[in-house]
Amino acid sequence: METRIERDSMGEMRVPVDALYGATTQRAVENFPISGRPLPRAFLRALGLIKKAAASVNQDLGAIDATLAQAIRQAADEVADGKLDAHFPIDVYQTGSGTSTNMNANEVIANRACQLLGAPIGSREKVHPNDHVNRGQSSNDVIPTALHVACAEEVRMRLIPALRRMHEALRQKSEDFDDVLKIGRTHLQDATPLRLGQVFGGFAAQLERSIERLEAVMPRLCELALGGTAVGTGINCPAGFAAKVIAKLEIETHLPFVEAGDHFEAQAARDAAVELSGALKSVAVSLYHIANNIRWLGSGPRCGIAEIRLPETQPGSSIMPGKVNPVIPEAMLQVSMRVIGNDAAVTMAGVSGVFELNVTIPLLADALLESIHLLSNASHVFVERCLTGLEADRERCAELIERSLMLCTALAPVVGYDKAAAIAKQAHKERKTVREVATEQGVQNLDTLLDIRSMT
Repeated sequence: METRIERDSMGEMRVPVDALYGATTQRAVENFPISGRPLPRAFLRALGLIKKAAASVNQDLGAIDATLAQAIRQAADEVADGKLDAHFPIDVYQTGSGTSTNMNANEVIANRACQLLGAPIGSREKVHPNDHVNRGQSSNDVIPTALHVACAEEVRMRLIPALRRMHEALRQKSEDFDDVLKIGRTHLQDATPLRLGQVFGGFAAQLERSIERLEAVMPRLCELALGGTAVGTGINCPAGFAAKVIAKLEIETHLPFVEAGDHFEAQAARDAAVELSGALKSVAVSLYHIANNIRWLGSGPRCGIAEIRLPETQPGSSIMPGKVNPVIPEAMLQVSMRVIGNDAAVTMAGVSGVFELNVTIPLLADALLESIHLLSNASHVFVERCLTGLEADRERCAELIERSLMLCTALAPVVGYDKAAAIAKQAHKERKTVREVATEQGVQNLDTLLDIRSMT
């Protein structure tokens, strides 16, 4: 592979000749050959937006000239837009401050700006990654800021809309199924009747609460660490720099970002990330519950519950002809499990802050953004390939209700608990319905007492 020589404060390094990154990035590439997975696209977008806004503010403050600022802005825009992703090769599992990735961004933007200005790559006297691109910043405030910006954008623009779409689909099913009477179940045993629409209304309410939990996290997520620089004191950061950069980020993203009220908390702790992860875990638990119940209600088609019919999406077996499985709910279960596992990693990362810095931010970014990505995509798939074509089997629902022993509950206020229990036991023993045994025993007004809809 053809290489060129780049330099940083530790000396010379050979980097691929076409790479826009420099020596510090190359050191990290060689130091961390761990997962083979770079930081997520959303995180790189956030870095690009931060560097773009910083260049404009540095120009306004007279720290860099207009020509240089414009070149940096254009290069940072290309980073934000994903045009330079091939030049961000550093592994997720790297220095816990994310310094390697911040310098990766600084070097790529500096070298791309050199190209735009007609200078050779590596012309540090023309565009310096630290002195110009990183001016007024530190990895210790930029990387936490990028974490919050990326997660806030993804939650607001991807996850919440996906959950709203699923909520609406469930709400519509609750209306469609309002007239479908079915048997309830508790402890995996028959219980009193309810309407299938009420079941799906409960699912819709879970999604509504999930959205509310995510919305509740946003104010903390929109507090940004920028301006604290190395340890929270703001050394080498001009007065007003952070507030001006954050104002530009607010305009760019349409999100209510603000400077952190306490920079020491904003850099030493990652509590907002842990809070977000808790909300994501709660979403995952709700989606697991919904998908698992739909899977069970559709079990069959002949020998299970089979109260609903799921869309048939693919063959279910390589050996059993005609078998069709609930593959979409199963995918949702696995996504939920992964998000719950990610929450465990985020929790451990959150408790790992020591003194003035938490050093697990790349892991936090990877876990949180993966969870948001999975939940968003799985929700869309669940709506498109499961909920949209899901149907009620009305005849099966009616059949199971009539056979249920728990209809005796409606008799208890009239004949007493003990006699109602005896009717249920006799019906079970003789394989009869509650209605048949109650009729034999002369219970009156059965049509009224055993009116199913009135029980719901």
